[in-house]
Amino acid sequence: MTSDPFGTLSKALWIGGAQWSGKSTVARLLATRYGLTAYHYDYHDARGHLDRRVAYRFRLHQTAADPDPEAVWVNTTPERMTHETLAGFPQRFEWALDDLRALDSARPIIAEGWGLRPELVAPLVDSPGRMVVLVPTELFRQHQIRQLPRASALATRVSDPVLAQRNRVARDRLVAADAVRSARRHGVRVIEVDGALDPDAVTDVVAGHFSPYLEN
Repeated sequence: MTSDPFGTLSKALWIGGAQWSGKSTVARLLATRYGLTAYHYDYHDARGHLDRRVAYRFRLHQTAADPDPEAVWVNTTPERMTHETLAGFPQRFEWALDDLRALDSARPIIAEGWGLRPELVAPLVDSPGRMVVLVPTELFRQHQIRQLPRASALATRVSDPVLAQRNRVARDRLVAADAVRSARRHGVRVIEVDGALDPDAVTDVVAGHFSPYLEN
């Protein structure tokens, strides 16, 4: 493994889990409360890692262009989408680790994102207590789809947006279930988010879990 010159990974706290479970919000609130640095995986994965993603495709003799949205969202199945998503996480995790190794902080780094998988994080930490996995309940996810415009439609234009959205939701459900199974295999706590608690209250729960690492 590449060196960790500032010891960032050994001090990091990790929030993994499902899409739409409040990971980014909780990480941001924790950072504000405790003077932490927050690392938002989704932002870096979608923007900061673009050049590395293109180079990686070249090494695999793939086209450098992004995949056709029709193939990604419409002409596929949730099971295939899940397989492709899970298969891509390990390489993308290595890029996130490069980002994290470059950070130097006297306080823990709080890293959040759905690509921060329990099976990938577990070898890096001295205790599974350094991680939690957040997942929305099915009822709460359906509530989000009904109430939140961003949760109920794709930003990408495709020929059949209804099918694409159905595939997306089913894919997210399968990836979330896999994260829960992985968390339980590795002794990582799973927190179900059902909407009964507001973001501050969910953050209280996560802060309580991380309290041994936040007290100093």
